[in-house]
Amino acid sequence: MSSPISRIPRQRPAKCWFASRPQASIRSTATVRAGYYPLLGEPPFILGWDISGTVEALGPGVTGFKIGDEVFGMPRFPKQAAAYAELAAVPADQIALKPKGADHLQTGALPLAGLTAWQGLVRHGRLKSDRRVLVHAGAGGVGHLAVQIAKARSAYVVATASPGKLDFVRKLGADEVIDYTKGDFTDQVRDIDLVLDPMGGDHAQRSLKVLKRGGVLVSLLDVSDNTRAQAGARDIRVERMSVVPDSEGLLELARLIDANKLAVHVAKSFPLDQAGAAHAFLATKPIGKVVLSL
Repeated sequence: MSSPISRIPRQRPAKCWFASRPQASIRSTATVRAGYYPLLGEPPFILGWDISGTVEALGPGVTGFKIGDEVFGMPRFPKQAAAYAELAAVPADQIALKPKGADHLQTGALPLAGLTAWQGLVRHGRLKSDRRVLVHAGAGGVGHLAVQIAKARSAYVVATASPGKLDFVRKLGADEVIDYTKGDFTDQVRDIDLVLDPMGGDHAQRSLKVLKRGGVLVSLLDVSDNTRAQAGARDIRVERMSVVPDSEGLLELARLIDANKLAVHVAKSFPLDQAGAAHAFLATKPIGKVVLSL
């Protein structure tokens, strides 16, 4: 497999490299393809942000990596990274060395969801040990990683899940798992310091009921002015976050994996030329992540 170095300067000369034989996860790209999040404008465009592969070539001025290094990352988000491809040219300051404790299939599923969980809990939520955390959708791509990250930071973790996924979330280490089909979660948990909400809808407003005064609500989706006003009346901080490329965060995720404190659950992998089938499978709401591979 070749990758002509002459192509690199057209991208970003001082900070680009090529990765060969990448893996790419698809959960976020399915929503972009469907038009729910038109990050890339009107088609045609090449989907994908998560990558994991081997450095094939280096642009001028790149330091910290060498040809043959195994790396992973989430380049350029929310701009086009074109990860659904055999080769990807990306900024070298937006990737990190792959953890030794995971293969490319797993690390290809990690960056976007893992950084979302990490940044949500640690950067935006300022999570400290012994805090009580509620993670909505604890079996999802972001949720199953957030549960583990929170436990690794010595938090008490409550998570919501559907009936068929309760045992999976318990095995991740959650201290309490709530079946959200059996009553309102606001009647089943109290005194939460931090809520991570990837759900949207009325989840943000309802989550205020379980938060302590002075707690934090971190939402991956927009939060209404009314919800913000209610939160402010109780000194609850509301953080509307969007994940960003973060090499330091990638290194933290890699350390957790190598310390056996974080594992990525891959529900199924598909060849790159079966991306359509992978998106269809994702619609069945599998546990964890779905990955494309070469």
